[in-house]
Amino acid sequence: MKARDWLGVVPFLGMLGGIPFVNQVEPYVLGMPFVLFWIVLWVALTSLIMFVLNKLDPATKKEESS
Repeated sequence: MKARDWLGVVPFLGMLGGIPFVNQVEPYVLGMPFVLFWIVLWVALTSLIMFVLNKLDPATKKEESS
C-alpha cells in the first residue's frame, strides 16, 4: 500500500481507536461532552481527508483530463 492509501485508515483509527482514550464526560468543549466532541471532530476530519484523497487519486485525474 502507498502512503496515500494509509491516509484512508486515519479516520478509522481516530474515531474508533481513540474512543477508549477520550472516554470522559469532562471537559465540555463547545457545550458537548468531550467524547461527543471527539466523534463530531472526526466526522468533519473524515470529510476533509476523503477530499484530499480524492484529489490525490490518479484515477480521478484521468477522468478530469478526458
